[in-house]
Amino acid sequence: MKKYTDSGKKDTRSGFGAGLTELGKRNKDVVALCADLTGSLKMDEFKANHPERFFQVGIAEANMMGIAAGMTIGGKIPFTGTFANFSTGRVYDQIRQSIAYSHKNVKICASHAGLTLGEDGATHQILEDIGLMKMLPGMTVINTCDYNQTKAATIAIADHHGPVYLRFGRPKVANFTPEDQTFEIGKAVQLQEGNDVTIVATGHLVWEALLAAESLNEQGISADVINIHTIKPLDKEAILRSVAKTGCIVTAEEHNYYGGLGESVARVLSENDPTPQEFVATQDTFGESGTPAQLMDKYGLNAEAIEKAAKKVMTRK
Repeated sequence: MKKYTDSGKKDTRSGFGAGLTELGKRNKDVVALCADLTGSLKMDEFKANHPERFFQVGIAEANMMGIAAGMTIGGKIPFTGTFANFSTGRVYDQIRQSIAYSHKNVKICASHAGLTLGEDGATHQILEDIGLMKMLPGMTVINTCDYNQTKAATIAIADHHGPVYLRFGRPKVANFTPEDQTFEIGKAVQLQEGNDVTIVATGHLVWEALLAAESLNEQGISADVINIHTIKPLDKEAILRSVAKTGCIVTAEEHNYYGGLGESVARVLSENDPTPQEFVATQDTFGESGTPAQLMDKYGLNAEAIEKAAKKVMTRK
């Protein structure tokens, strides 16, 4: 079984900031817009290096989306930055009408997603954003797992023409993917090879999936572990290839089980190869205030929950 090492816990929002800083040097068409959260989104270095390409719009997220859409007409590649709740729910109409409908080349970069926003509570802990964004025609939806992958994804989406939703978070989490990785939109990453159960995970749940697989392996159960960083377009081939071996699957995500990765996988399976599936996700509920670790434990978004789901789904083969 392949072992993964945490090179040092880092927050994924800092990966975004590092990627944006690198893009600022590489591509003069890249511009950045922020809704009064420059420090929280780690956009300070881009702002310092390229003040003429940084636009602080204030607490006016809908206006930010409109400005970003307009900038694309002049050939700019705008990266917008604010919390996930404000990047989607607050501005859904503007994204639908001004960005998605006309396929504008805007990169919607969203931090502080999910329960791991922690103490800010339910009003800020959006758990519906992946569903909102993946339903928009032509929208690419990416949910990265660690600092290195977030940095790589930030750089990669600048070369992709069309609207992108890039989701990341606030807490410091395990940083275990390669520093020099090449990020391929829509291409899942095989982390472990196994024959008994498939575990596909996204975002912060990828590390937890690896921990679960390690525990299962000690019990004689081999898990196929796949990092699904791109929710849309989904790597159907990787999923179907895995379940053809294992005959059952667990999906794990920091999102409501309505509208997230699990539902996308279920659709693929129902259309191609009906397979027993268990969902590790929030169960149609809002969050609450607490530390990220407390909330992930309470809502069953951890290695223990993934391991339990894997054992359960194996009985359904």
